[in-house]
Amino acid sequence: MEKSNGNKATQIFWSIVSFLRRCLFLVISVRPIPHHIAFIMDGNRRYAKKRKLKEGDGHRVGFLALMSMLKYCYELGVRYVTIYAFSIDNFKRDPEEVQSLMDLMREKIEGLIKEESIVNRYGIKVHFIGNLKLLSEPVRLAAERAMEATANNSRGVLSICIAYTSTDEIVHAVQESCEEKSDEISVMNASGAGYGLLQLGGNEKEERENIVKLTDIEKHMYMAVAPDPDILIRTSGETRLSNFLLWQSAHCCLYSPSVLWPEIGFRHFAWAILSFQRSYFYLDRKRKQS
Repeated sequence: MEKSNGNKATQIFWSIVSFLRRCLFLVISVRPIPHHIAFIMDGNRRYAKKRKLKEGDGHRVGFLALMSMLKYCYELGVRYVTIYAFSIDNFKRDPEEVQSLMDLMREKIEGLIKEESIVNRYGIKVHFIGNLKLLSEPVRLAAERAMEATANNSRGVLSICIAYTSTDEIVHAVQESCEEKSDEISVMNASGAGYGLLQLGGNEKEERENIVKLTDIEKHMYMAVAPDPDILIRTSGETRLSNFLLWQSAHCCLYSPSVLWPEIGFRHFAWAILSFQRSYFYLDRKRKQS
């Protein structure tokens, strides 16, 4: 009986907390709200060492912190969220650690497609971003199943960067753009029309140099599924981007709380939003000038 009353009191408490959080979000929403927030989840291993936890447990606690951040984002009305889950450079770590992380990743990816998962509760479409060919087959197949299972969700987008670096993304986009233009030129030449360079009456060398344009590269970026981020949050007090969204982050607000990723909480999220709102008009002006 006492246990039942305790559970009921706990439920009431968290219902009140949730209500107050939503009220605060209504107040915050009076000013501009970010469309896209990106996270670098830094500090899972240091958290485990700090708390004397088993190897890998820091990442499990970090996953719970991620679920909270996703909930806050979607409650506020942020449509796009991107997380840096695993860098290509992380494959250089100890093989046992990499395998442990891959196993954990597969477990959590499979959890995303469960009916009660956060992505289904909020109607979120999931994209896995990066060079997925580098993943083990079980993880890659789990990622493909999650993308297929959430393909019809339309209220928000969660991009999970896995086997990703920004330099790899840029090289991939340039290669894809060049191959696309090469195919177009081949088709035009085969039809006898050429690529239309001389017919335009312009300088042939100049026209050839402009065959691949900025828009061509951008449409082949892995992150073409989302607009550029408005806020990039990196925990642990680090201000390095660590090869994450280098192309897309030219005009975003960088927020670096000193807490480790598993320690991030609602107050840090709220402060990031307020920091964005303070600098919104300056960043928007810079974006329009570029």
